Amino acid sequence: MDSQRVSLYPFLGGPGRSAPVIERTEGVHWQMAGGHRVLDAGGGAIIANVGHGREEIAEVAAAAMARTTYVVPPFATEDRVALVERLRRDWLPEGLTRCMFTSGGSEAVDSALRLVRQHFVSAGQPERVKVIGRHRAYHGATLATLGVGGHEKRRKGLAPLFVDHPKIPAWYPLRRPASFDDEVGPQHSAEGLVEALEREGPETVAAFIAEPVAGSTLGAVVPPDDYWPRLRQICDDYGILLIADEVMCGFGRTGRRFALDHWDVVPDVLVGGKGLAGGYAPIGAVFASERVVAPITEAGDEVMFFTYSAHPMACAVAEKVLEILDREKLIERAASLGEQLGKRLAQLETHPHVAHARGLGLMRAVELVEDREALKPFPKEAGFISKVVAAGLGRGVFFYPGGCDPARDVACFGPPFIITEDHIEEMVATLELSIDDAAERVAG
Repeated sequence: MDSQRVSLYPFLGGPGRSAPVIERTEGVHWQMAGGHRVLDAGGGAIIANVGHGREEIAEVAAAAMARTTYVVPPFATEDRVALVERLRRDWLPEGLTRCMFTSGGSEAVDSALRLVRQHFVSAGQPERVKVIGRHRAYHGATLATLGVGGHEKRRKGLAPLFVDHPKIPAWYPLRRPASFDDEVGPQHSAEGLVEALEREGPETVAAFIAEPVAGSTLGAVVPPDDYWPRLRQICDDYGILLIADEVMCGFGRTGRRFALDHWDVVPDVLVGGKGLAGGYAPIGAVFASERVVAPITEAGDEVMFFTYSAHPMACAVAEKVLEILDREKLIERAASLGEQLGKRLAQLETHPHVAHARGLGLMRAVELVEDREALKPFPKEAGFISKVVAAGLGRGVFFYPGGCDPARDVACFGPPFIITEDHIEEMVATLELSIDDAAERVAG
């Protein structure tokens, strides 16, 4: 592909901002223009769980498209019903029986917010208008999801357009509170939700939303074992709904079907995406209990869909991906290989620019700093994680860039579940070399 054509994409492309060209994806690799082969350690955007280029999935997509192209979302099709059946039979936590599909994660979280609002409106409690979120969390790029999220870089300049909901600190134990601000530190447990509810007035709150394992914004931060059970108890005590955003950490990524399975917690609303179709089709999902849906149906109200919600082809692909995950025991593989990846990444914690290696299953991250002892980040203008990613690409491995102050530079791992031990060694060894490359560039 010539440079003039490449400059047409992406939206902000142009001279000096041309996009890398990917010609083919297969297994756990990309092939870039010129034949450069790259190991996909990031799983794209932490999405490619069953690997790239599976012909059986392409065949399912083609058959679905030949059968039904577009059908308005409220109508049933064979592919929609089959996906719901598989989810309810094999995947969803007990009690979550209602399924709504969207085109992706942002739409799914947006729909979940509208669902909980409609629940209370239909139940005769319209005063419940707030959804408490967490600082340094990301729930999507729609205006509604930016309002409950706490990714300051992605919210920047857009605040006049959205409702800014209350927030509590995310669990992030690495730094002492005095290091950056009063909102960061291990003392910020689930009790922060109680404080926020009392401050806001619990009668005005509809729900609390959080990622069970923090995504790329903080970088695979895993809370202590009592954190999510306590959040569940608080939500029950105050009569609010609990929304778990598992767009990134769900569908086997952490070595369980859903991340909350690690703590035997069932939310009122569970949001999924990414791994549901493994990158083969655009689809997200909202799963809810009968208790959440009941007031809406009894009142004769509804929750509006998006035009491409539950597209038949996307549903067929998702159903096939879930079948592959079970047939090939890939969740168990994510758990075992994830443990090996975690141990290998932990060996990097002696590196002068590695602050912390963390994660669960094949959702891992390494936080990078200028000074490990002082936990001092690289200057923002250095764009350190971008330099690490570029160095990794040059060496044949892609790391997914993450981070948000104070965890400014985070290298994220979300590889396909079909990786091998040799791939793990290649990823980690390349990351270490790429950190050194980037540090030399910053110093030079």
